[in-house]
Amino acid sequence: MTKLVADWLETPSTVAVCNMLTQAGHQAWFVGGCVRNALMGQPVSDLDICTDARPERVMDLASTAGLRAVPTGIDHGTVTVVSDGVPYEITTFRQDVETDGRRAVVAFADTIEADAHRRDFTFNALYCAPDGTISDPIGGIPDLQSRTVRFIDDPAQRIKEDYLRILRFFRFSAWYSDPDNGIEAEGLAACAEHADGLESLSKERIGAEMIKLLSAPDPAPAVAAMAASGVLMRILPGAGAHLLAVLVHVEQAAGLHPEPIRRLAALGGQDVGEALRLSNTQAKRLMLLSDQMALETPPTELGYRLGRDAGNDVLALRAALMGREIPNERLEQVAFGSAQTFPLTANELMPDFAGPALGQALRQAEHEWIASGFSMTKHALVEACKKRG
Repeated sequence: MTKLVADWLETPSTVAVCNMLTQAGHQAWFVGGCVRNALMGQPVSDLDICTDARPERVMDLASTAGLRAVPTGIDHGTVTVVSDGVPYEITTFRQDVETDGRRAVVAFADTIEADAHRRDFTFNALYCAPDGTISDPIGGIPDLQSRTVRFIDDPAQRIKEDYLRILRFFRFSAWYSDPDNGIEAEGLAACAEHADGLESLSKERIGAEMIKLLSAPDPAPAVAAMAASGVLMRILPGAGAHLLAVLVHVEQAAGLHPEPIRRLAALGGQDVGEALRLSNTQAKRLMLLSDQMALETPPTELGYRLGRDAGNDVLALRAALMGREIPNERLEQVAFGSAQTFPLTANELMPDFAGPALGQALRQAEHEWIASGFSMTKHALVEACKKRG
């Protein structure tokens, strides 16, 4: 029998929450990402617990135990219990009664077997008892060991329950699957067959999934599969996957961290900011990178005008377009430019210049200063402006 050894299982806050349930005669099982990631030796963030206790019962037990309970999704069976400052999302066992591809009508259940069959992928239906004992009602352990992302039971049925699972299939494949084995064929075929269901999803949900997917260390194989299956075209008309694999290689060679907006710029597409309902900050950055990757702004000026991170992003995109790595000296030039501060202000040119002439003089001075390799002094810049009149 597989047993999980993890520090978070033994913390006083975790023990208190589990005891709250088990000492009252209820089941307590950790499930989902915390179990999957712990078994894979990856970081664990959210701690989700499922139980046969109904949500109102969980609220009462938490109050009796002196723990704070928040009814974050009580209509769907979820209560967040805060123990020693750590939130635990506790959800009553559930089974789907009715689905429309976006949301489900659920009924409470009494066993992990019933609960497991409403989940998405086999390795997300692994359950861990407070003592570390693993229960695997679906048979997810072999898929976890082989790093295979596989839908539970019938892939088409899982997708019809929530079409976002198509994007989750590719996102989990990007993060967890073994690229040498390729993407699981039956699931991929089901995603291709039912891709039109993505049109029923909100742009916000699609955008959030894409950002998570593109944050993976190497999302290129998953995105290539998205393109081949027709899914990428559905969510990003005009986008292409061919440049992404080159960009990921460029990033890794240059020591750049994964950055989803940089990778979105490599995918291209029509009205991407709106299609994915990006935030204003994300949309502006995407537009900036998309514009600059086609220009020839020198690296030092890129660093000065955009900052080091955005400047490096542009270098990476340009290098990917040219099919080569970024020379180290160009990264150094961006870093150098990002550290520069224009020494001249409007006050130094007044009252000799005013109005539109003042702005034009400042722009010309800045251009000369950049062209000098940022070496011209404030005095030299002022004299040059006066000489031009």
